[in-house]
Amino acid sequence: MAPPAGVRLTHLPTPLEPMDRLGAELGAAHLLVKRDDCTGLALGGNKARKLEHLCDEALAAGADVLVTGGGPQSNHVRMTSAAANRLGLACHVALAGTPPEVPTGNLLLDQVLGASLHFIGPVEYYELEAAIEEVAAGLARRGHRPFAIPVGGASVTGVIAYADAADELLAQAEAAAAAVDWIVVADGSGGTHAGLVAGVGERSRILGVDVGTRPDLDEVVPRLAAQAAARTARPAPPSWVEIDHDRFGAGYGALTDAALEAIELAARLEGLVLDPVYTGKAMAGLVAAVREGRIGRDDTVVFWHTGGAPALFAGRYAHSFEGRGPD
Repeated sequence: MAPPAGVRLTHLPTPLEPMDRLGAELGAAHLLVKRDDCTGLALGGNKARKLEHLCDEALAAGADVLVTGGGPQSNHVRMTSAAANRLGLACHVALAGTPPEVPTGNLLLDQVLGASLHFIGPVEYYELEAAIEEVAAGLARRGHRPFAIPVGGASVTGVIAYADAADELLAQAEAAAAAVDWIVVADGSGGTHAGLVAGVGERSRILGVDVGTRPDLDEVVPRLAAQAAARTARPAPPSWVEIDHDRFGAGYGALTDAALEAIELAARLEGLVLDPVYTGKAMAGLVAAVREGRIGRDDTVVFWHTGGAPALFAGRYAHSFEGRGPD
């Protein structure tokens, strides 16, 4: 279910590349990376695929403004702001937290892109979802035609984009005569993981690495996967999912020692830039799974790079890498 040709926000297919030096370091024979950091919209990331579908739905509904939400370093907010600009729509955003003295990272880009930001204070996941709906309702009362997008674009419409992305990956793997045993991906709002489950079915195992965004991933991911598969006439996916809940540390956005190691391994062995919020923690999950034997050393493993490099430039991480050069 690809969006119509008029709604194109991405450069597809994204590359599937080997990570031989990192694989050798970990003792993993076949390690690959799916480069969805190269989708092209506003510095790239996985949300571009979802936004093609979601924006198509918004335009069909006659919307004049996109409304969504996230944390101050949300990649989804940055990319929704950019998509709105590409389509001539306004964009309003509910942001968890309070305005910083100096905007950095994704938040700086939100301002460059001109999104209307509504800081709502420190809130939990479903309070943020409610705030998105409240912002949309306020805009409707003022005569606008808002289209509300949940956190991370994790609606069935957004999830379908990653069922299609799974088809893309499997076609690339087939062309390279490779069978994918594992896919490892960051789990924020759960939509990307759910889409991959819907698209891959039982052909590969998928490990989602919880980054501390959503409290009910174990229930949400299989439900969204089943709904996306049904809407696109795909076979029913597995009713269970594999999620590593041990990598987010003190919470969403909190940099862990394992994520710091993973970021440095990817950068110094592969020249691959990961971030502290999502992909660094996902790579930490992959590293742990290989070292602990949960992923076999002869397995073919695809790390799904969901983007997020702007978060590296957020103020809270400014000193994280000081004094960590080679011995």
